[in-house]
Amino acid sequence: MSTAISDDTVSRCDWAGSDPLYQQYHDREWGRPVIDDNRLFEKISLEGFQSGLSWFTILKKRERFREVFFGFDPNRVAMMGEADIDRLLADPGIVRHRGKIVSTINNAARVLEVQAEFGSLAAYVWGFEPHAKTRPAAITREAVHAMPQTEASKALSKDLKKRGFSFVGPTTCYAFMQAMGLVNDHFESCFCRAEVEAERRAFTRPDATGR
Repeated sequence: MSTAISDDTVSRCDWAGSDPLYQQYHDREWGRPVIDDNRLFEKISLEGFQSGLSWFTILKKRERFREVFFGFDPNRVAMMGEADIDRLLADPGIVRHRGKIVSTINNAARVLEVQAEFGSLAAYVWGFEPHAKTRPAAITREAVHAMPQTEASKALSKDLKKRGFSFVGPTTCYAFMQAMGLVNDHFESCFCRAEVEAERRAFTRPDATGR
């Protein structure tokens, strides 16, 4: 089966499980189009921290991540230095991994460069939205699990790396695209599927003013 019936009798994608926090993330956030640069940078960063871990682990720590990384304002994060890194390495509320912390600070500086070139991080990211014709006709659990990365996520990953971003492999980029609404991977029988599709149809894609 592609969906699970929860205690509240709602049919969801089965990965949402039974924890209220995870269900809320699934119901209200995952797959709904995002245009806010800070939220996009947050997701890029947290996907990097997730590497080797579960998203639920990161989700439970997300509020603390937001506190220590100044709401993922790239202007402020890009200014963080060694003292900040040492402070974060001592903070049990986040994932204490030097490489991932350093990557987040580096990526903040790269985001500022992207904003200068394209007008916003959103304009850059949405330029990699895959064409509808490249998507599977039916979004089932098997279909999603069979494509942990796509040509679009490979292209985004390659370009991000060329620009100096780190912890942005094609699988990570596809998870980012799923979460930020560049694709709608809610299963066909999930109650969110139609809602998200309607939001994507009504969504105004940002223009890349730097092009």
